[in-house]
Amino acid sequence: MTAVLELRKVSKTYGEGASEVHALTGVDLVVADGELVAIMGPSGSGKSTLLTMAGTLEEPTSGEVVISGQAMSGLSRNDRARIRRRSVGYVFQDFNLLAGLTAAENVSLPLELDGVNAKTAHRAALSAMRQLDVEEKADRFPDELSGGERQRVAIARSIVGDRNLLLADEPTGALDSETSRQIMDLLSEINKTGITVLVVTHDPEVAARTQRTIRLKDGKVVDAEHARDSFPQMQAQP
Repeated sequence: MTAVLELRKVSKTYGEGASEVHALTGVDLVVADGELVAIMGPSGSGKSTLLTMAGTLEEPTSGEVVISGQAMSGLSRNDRARIRRRSVGYVFQDFNLLAGLTAAENVSLPLELDGVNAKTAHRAALSAMRQLDVEEKADRFPDELSGGERQRVAIARSIVGDRNLLLADEPTGALDSETSRQIMDLLSEINKTGITVLVVTHDPEVAARTQRTIRLKDGKVVDAEHARDSFPQMQAQP
């Protein structure tokens, strides 16, 4: 299968001297087209740093990030930003919605930033929101939505357009158990449409809903396993 995302010997170091922190050390990772993968590990293991490297929000200290066959190191900052807007979607634990924009405006913003005219971007936003069952909330502001609704809007923003890679950082961390299950149902359905999904999580139940789990410890990959084999009792009910 075609690799959508590759990390090749990626390391990330913050600080210098006595304050130096090795957040990632020589991480190799390949995520194939159409996969649903979990990244797990204790606090400070490098999970979120891995996601920021994968999405080119930060540059690695060494190593290479490759998205859909394109090495990121040879690109300008503007070119990397263009790839993020067009190919990579993000979902965060704290939603990262802009309070002064309506739900639909939040969803359409990435397209407008990429030069799509407002009417076309709005139609695409409503289509994505319809897929997430929040189209009727299009004119609401984030503070008028529940936590689950805000996360649905954030997911709609992450898939609007033709993106093929969704990176989710603890997408259920701020939600109750029932809403968390609903969000994972949505991510699973999105994955079935062909979008590759990489989920950072501390929750074994979330990992059990993915095809495989990558475990980090002290900035290194220490294990990879099929989550469904490891947590059979936590699989989603049909």
